[in-house]
Amino acid sequence: MSKILYRWGRSAARHPWRMIFAWLVVVIAVVGLQRSIGDSTSDKFNIPGTEAQRGIDLLNDRFPSQGGSTGQVVFADPDGNVTDATARQTIAATLAKISQNPDVVAVTDPFDPTSAAVSPDGRVAYATVHYNSDPPTKGDGEAAKTAVETARQAGLQAELSRNIVRTGDQAEGKEGIGIIVAIVVLLVAFGSVIAAGIPIGTAIFGIFIGLSLIGIMAGLTEVPSISPLLATMIGLGVGIDYALFIVTRHRSFLHEGRSVVESAGLANATAGSAVMFAGTTVVIAIAGLRIAGIPAIATMGLASAITVAVAVVAALTLLPAFLGLAGRRIDSWHIGRRRSEVVESHKTFAGRWADRVGSNPWRYAIMSFVVLVALAAPVLAMRTGMADDGTAPTSKTYRRAYDTLAAGFGEGFNGPLTIVVDGTDGVARVDEVRSAIGSTEDVAFVTQPIVNDAGDTAVITAIPATSPQDAKTEDLVHTLRDDVLPATVAGTNAHTFVTGQTAAFIDISERLSSRLPLFIGAVVFLSFLLLMMVFRSILVPFKAAVMNLLSIGAAYGVVVAVFQWGWGSGLLGVDHHVPISPFLPMIMFAILFGLSMDYEVFLLSRVREDYVRTGDSHKSVVNGLAATARVITSAALIMISVFAAFLLTPDVEIKMFAVGLTVAVLVDATIVRMVLVPATMALMGDANWWLPGWLDRLLPHVDVEGSKVLAPVPALAVTDHEVIDEPDYELV
Repeated sequence: MSKILYRWGRSAARHPWRMIFAWLVVVIAVVGLQRSIGDSTSDKFNIPGTEAQRGIDLLNDRFPSQGGSTGQVVFADPDGNVTDATARQTIAATLAKISQNPDVVAVTDPFDPTSAAVSPDGRVAYATVHYNSDPPTKGDGEAAKTAVETARQAGLQAELSRNIVRTGDQAEGKEGIGIIVAIVVLLVAFGSVIAAGIPIGTAIFGIFIGLSLIGIMAGLTEVPSISPLLATMIGLGVGIDYALFIVTRHRSFLHEGRSVVESAGLANATAGSAVMFAGTTVVIAIAGLRIAGIPAIATMGLASAITVAVAVVAALTLLPAFLGLAGRRIDSWHIGRRRSEVVESHKTFAGRWADRVGSNPWRYAIMSFVVLVALAAPVLAMRTGMADDGTAPTSKTYRRAYDTLAAGFGEGFNGPLTIVVDGTDGVARVDEVRSAIGSTEDVAFVTQPIVNDAGDTAVITAIPATSPQDAKTEDLVHTLRDDVLPATVAGTNAHTFVTGQTAAFIDISERLSSRLPLFIGAVVFLSFLLLMMVFRSILVPFKAAVMNLLSIGAAYGVVVAVFQWGWGSGLLGVDHHVPISPFLPMIMFAILFGLSMDYEVFLLSRVREDYVRTGDSHKSVVNGLAATARVITSAALIMISVFAAFLLTPDVEIKMFAVGLTVAVLVDATIVRMVLVPATMALMGDANWWLPGWLDRLLPHVDVEGSKVLAPVPALAVTDHEVIDEPDYELV
């Protein structure tokens, strides 16, 4: 593979405009395809094998008239009564405008005595809008927004639920802020405007194509609305980091006196091999989200994997073209004092620090271990659950609709449970079923049953006394499923299902939680196997696996403390405690596995190289850390800046990912790489690189740095103007 990457890098640097033109053709083709068959994302979830999904499927089959989507229009008059004649006329006029939309099937009358759609104090009322599509289109949301202005201009509060406006109110990222910080970091790291601009340009190019491909995928299947933002966060971070590693190696080859074309080829064969290795592991890990057994999660992972894959391809093909185009001007437009690329280990802070840690390994190993365990401790109290509209900023209409309904009808009104009774025997007992549900603890209200025309299916809606995110609501769902409902239809051929959005979210959380250990075990085993092949060692991959678990556990713990316990959540714009998104543990683990693998390979390959040359375990760690600390620190700062920028988004789930990823990268680049790695390697000494002979012969050899593929190349006499027609250099 190193030979192929070497030739790709040389060819792209030799003929940069050809490669750039090829990428522009790809961009035009992808964008054209997106516009022709692409579509927007959605929040439809299919959870095969769960009770909630079976209930949903039964409703779609037996009640086809309810197959579309519904949403609420909420009205309130804090200083009066919505049943007043003037208020009723205003509400009727607003709903009439909404009804004019051809996509609207029906709009309920909030003042119908059978609807119970007016709060007991008369201050809140709501109407349910039925659409013929699921979800409503962006145009439907815009039309509803325009219609409610009628009520607002008349002095009423009028809000729309998320089901109506979600397609026109997608979460917005703050990647621009992350890019600005990344530019500053790269300017400090490289001291050159051109050298700093190349990784940014490559990453942005990759993100653009990656998001276009996600748009195409949305036209072929359901893609969760969070996917583009998550893919942007991950793709931008890894795209800049991968380019940073290759540009750093390219500049080091240039400073050795090599030509631009040769340096680009060697950088692609060495650092590019590591980039391909790290990127491939990220893609494999994220693609492994299929283990979750939820199509939406698998699709979300695939969207992120596509962006990472594009970032890798861009770094290995487009980046060398930019390097060839820049030539020896890559260090032009210099900023600050010029530094030598080669500095003796003992003259760097990282080298002196590694020497100090290696001289007192037990002290630093114990201290860092205690810190990581303390950060990870809150994970034992983690409770997963889907974020509802009550976690959105108050600037959003659906958050105000949520709060208004909760104030008028109770906390549980926003999380209704749909009970489906299947079978004629069950329908015959539907009044008993309703009575049993109504007498269950934590049930606030039960509607009258609705029976289909065939008389074989009935639907009952139960309103919990607690909010959708409350643990008591989850307990109520299990009580109904396990005890109350089975007892009411015992001895018959009837079946009951508790479904609806709240029950479906509970099923998603439990499905992901149950499969998380299997997923983590598979990822850890894969990382152990890959690192064992790369470093020909048992202890190095074992320590890496343990350290990955500790750093990711620390990130989980901080997320629990901030969002579930509320420690400092107000600073992030989250005004109350929320459960942890069930997507977060699995997706975060998949992402961080690959990112930590990147840093692990970059650091330990240098340590291994020095150890083979000197045989001195302590010195090799010092030299390896000194040689890689600046690049790893720069890469980590870029990752942190990109991830942290997404803390400014209003979506609480994106905030969770931003906090988790930021903390994980920070911990990995500081406590793990700068303290725990040198301390444990000093404790193990030469045993770090022990591998039984039989296992060494059995394992395939993986050369991620390309050192065994490329022969030493003599330095060239170079000038400020690169000679393009140079001879090829021989490969081993």
